[in-house]
Amino acid sequence: MKIHGGAKYANDKKKILIVDDSELNRSLLSDMLAGEFDIMEAENGMDAVVMLQEHELEISLMLLDIVMPQMDGFEVLAMMNKKGWIKNIPVIMISAETSSSYIDRAYDLGAVDYISRPFDERTVKHRVTSNYMLSVKQREMAEMLSTQVYEHERDNRLMVEILSHIVEFRNGESGLHILHVSTFTEMILKHLLTITDKYPLTPAEIKTICNASALHDIGKMSVPEAILNKPGRLTREEFEIMKNHAADGEKLLKDLPYRRNEMLIKISCEICRWHHERYDGSGYPDGLKGDDIPISAQVVALADVYDALTSKRVYKDSFTHEKAVQMIQNGECGAFNPLLLKCLDDIKDKLEKELHEVSPEHKMEQSLQVNVEQMLKSSGSDLSDRTIRLLEHERMKYRFYAQLSHEVLFEYFSSPEMIKLSEWSAEYLGLPEKIINPRESDFGTRVFSKVDFNRLMTRMAETTPENPIVEEKYLLNIRGQNKWNKVIVQTLWSDDENPKFDGALGKLVDVNNETEEMQQLEQLADHDALTGLLNHQAAKRKISKLLSDAGDKKYALLFFDLDNLKVANDVHGHLFGDTLLKTIADRMKNNTRASDVCARMGGDEYIIFMQYNGDPEPQVKRIFNCLTKPLDGFDVSISMGIALAEHFCGDYDALFHMADQAAYAVKYSGKNSYKYYNQLVGVSDKTEA
Repeated sequence: MKIHGGAKYANDKKKILIVDDSELNRSLLSDMLAGEFDIMEAENGMDAVVMLQEHELEISLMLLDIVMPQMDGFEVLAMMNKKGWIKNIPVIMISAETSSSYIDRAYDLGAVDYISRPFDERTVKHRVTSNYMLSVKQREMAEMLSTQVYEHERDNRLMVEILSHIVEFRNGESGLHILHVSTFTEMILKHLLTITDKYPLTPAEIKTICNASALHDIGKMSVPEAILNKPGRLTREEFEIMKNHAADGEKLLKDLPYRRNEMLIKISCEICRWHHERYDGSGYPDGLKGDDIPISAQVVALADVYDALTSKRVYKDSFTHEKAVQMIQNGECGAFNPLLLKCLDDIKDKLEKELHEVSPEHKMEQSLQVNVEQMLKSSGSDLSDRTIRLLEHERMKYRFYAQLSHEVLFEYFSSPEMIKLSEWSAEYLGLPEKIINPRESDFGTRVFSKVDFNRLMTRMAETTPENPIVEEKYLLNIRGQNKWNKVIVQTLWSDDENPKFDGALGKLVDVNNETEEMQQLEQLADHDALTGLLNHQAAKRKISKLLSDAGDKKYALLFFDLDNLKVANDVHGHLFGDTLLKTIADRMKNNTRASDVCARMGGDEYIIFMQYNGDPEPQVKRIFNCLTKPLDGFDVSISMGIALAEHFCGDYDALFHMADQAAYAVKYSGKNSYKYYNQLVGVSDKTEA
């Protein structure tokens, strides 16, 4: 990849990307166009996609060959369509292929022109300049359209806000009521589409319903203020007058002298008339039942009830979010569509947070922006959407990176799959800054193990726009040394109605020292300082795990203590006593397997947990005899109890209790022996003198 043109031309010339596997062709085209444009070169389709990824906003036009290695011109066009680049970067195909099938396919994939080789300088300059100027004009028109649509939508939305605010002001309600109803309606409808296809609403229809929801109570303009703001309970007659606001609102909108057939007016009429209907037919004014009530009115009804419950009114205090949801779900506010109740239950936590944080200014700007972007898309231009998305991407990236210091920073692109390392990170890892196909490169097979990198990719793909963070610890190979690193990743998603995973920003944080120190502390915490055996708590955890996974395996628990430790201390001194305790521990380790568990309970008490096949007696007898060998002329004596795990349903506490009882039975019958616990009679007669 090459970029021609020095910094002094950066502000004067527009960039053109020439993609051709022939260096001669690239050189010829560069010579023809260098006077008017800064030239960037890519020698194959893959390099071209990488350059587009990095310089998307800078490239004004592309000259693209068809037949190339790694990724041909048609594949590049397909990728540009997938990424949305084709809408804003004109592509002129350059090829010796003049077959109509080639040319038609190029045009079908979005190419704007076709130049055949050998190149004629006048033709190349004319075609490039003409298409570049046309692209500039289209961008200017798109920006003009964006401004006009935004202002038009803002004015429309503003009028709706003013009317709804007048109703709220007269009704004595909070200025947030309309905002909350609109927000609630939007969240419920969007979630509804994810759980059922019963109501096939488009994004534009959802937005219209949310806008129309602001007018749901406009009929209250006809209700006397004394009734609207009465602090106590309404009389039967007063309530009948209040109920008229539903039909009055519909009539007010239908009597508009013009534009009565617009979708906003039609949906507003539905909502005004039927937002007090209930799913079981108990509502008013028409007693509609089930889906005879338009879904727009059903959702606004639910939103209206929820906000009424959670807001303070002249006649009542507010309920908590939890209480309001409970009352609605229990049917205390009338019957609602079961699907809407499921939506409410699914998003109740997110709903509370959203309604708490939203402000009128933010919501209006957000609503306007979504409307404008939707209209621009439907008109065939999404320049504003693209620019906003890219700026947001850059803002997130640099804000994320700004928090980091001397850590391995990387950016992951999902299509084509690529890792881009920061300059310092590449030098630190000994890798190039751009890594194509990282799953098969050193990054995904040497720095990470292949299994770990695939796990990380899977974890990233499982994130959502709402929960985009992955944080895990891996043992990485950093310049030949195995080091523990914390991997922190924030995934990035396309900004549309059905977000798709686009890539991620990530960092590797060296936590090797902390991890090793923690492992050492855990080692110390789990082991007895004198003997190096596990302590009781650590042994219990390990044995409980083995018991839970036992399956058909047979285990025995041996519990014993020294009969004559006090004599050893009194006669030979405490140093000898410590030597005796450590010697017993060494004998345990030397006469058991690595898979067995040996532990010091404390004082002179020990346990051995071991697997056996068939009869455990030979193992038990061998261990007992080894433990009771004399030490420097001192006769070592122990009392041991044995419990077999197969009898006690894999419960450690029950197993330990029975081995303990068997050991005490030995104490009472003369010491220096062992006995098996027998569930039926208490203790068996099997002993070793």
